[in-house]
Amino acid sequence: MPPPTPAAVIEAQRNDWNRVAAGWDKWDQFFDRTMAFINHRLVADARIRPGLRVLDLGSGTGYPALLAGEVVGTDGTVVGIDLAESMLAVATRKAKTRGLQQVSFRTGDVTSLPFDSGSIDSIISRFCLMFLPEIPKAAAEIARVLKPGGYVAAAVWSAPLNNPFIRIPIDVINTITPLPPPDPEAPGIFRLARPGDLAGMFKRAGLTPLSDEEFTAEMTYESAEDFFRGLMDIAAPIQNLFAKLTPAQQREAERGIITAVNDYRRPEGVSLPIAVRIVSARKPQ
Repeated sequence: MPPPTPAAVIEAQRNDWNRVAAGWDKWDQFFDRTMAFINHRLVADARIRPGLRVLDLGSGTGYPALLAGEVVGTDGTVVGIDLAESMLAVATRKAKTRGLQQVSFRTGDVTSLPFDSGSIDSIISRFCLMFLPEIPKAAAEIARVLKPGGYVAAAVWSAPLNNPFIRIPIDVINTITPLPPPDPEAPGIFRLARPGDLAGMFKRAGLTPLSDEEFTAEMTYESAEDFFRGLMDIAAPIQNLFAKLTPAQQREAERGIITAVNDYRRPEGVSLPIAVRIVSARKPQ
């Protein structure tokens, strides 16, 4: 069976992320707090400052575009791009609530950006690029729309071994029904986990890589059950795996995930390690 076309992958992802938009809205404050260090690092690595024109790729429900909007101020602009209309509806509401008139959102494909060449000062992206069917095309578009001297900073998930937050559900499901080995070149959570992968794509697109670092942190939930509820609310890839299980297997998977997550219990709750790779580059002057 031939692999799906890029257009088919993009359409499937649009449906997936529209499906979980309400879940991301529900967990908004939790992820705003927990992922704050990533948002701030991206804004810093992209050298965002007042008055700049900024592009956020894969904005979802608004991060890190909203933080960038606070930094650029009313003399700058931030545009967030995402496939999922329902996610962007949440982002637009939050920008309006915060009075960030300089921040707007639009649906679009990251591999075909609707901007003139050399028109963007800084580009940021959180947990988007690894899901793209054609990452080199996206890197080329980033290089095209950046102004000479402009910066890009992107966050992607690092290695599975360092990410129990994501790895545990996949491992548990794999014990119930064996999953096919992941294609290292196919879109997926860990597609850009290896050091140098994304930086190399940026370099081949004509950008100058600046940094490629792994950052570790923890996601702390009140309980393992709370983690599972959040997982099923927001994680479209995990939802897709669950959909392939029978009801009995789903119950078994839920019990297995909760048991495994309880190994990370502490007095304040369950704290699951995460590892994020943040890569930055600059367009030559």
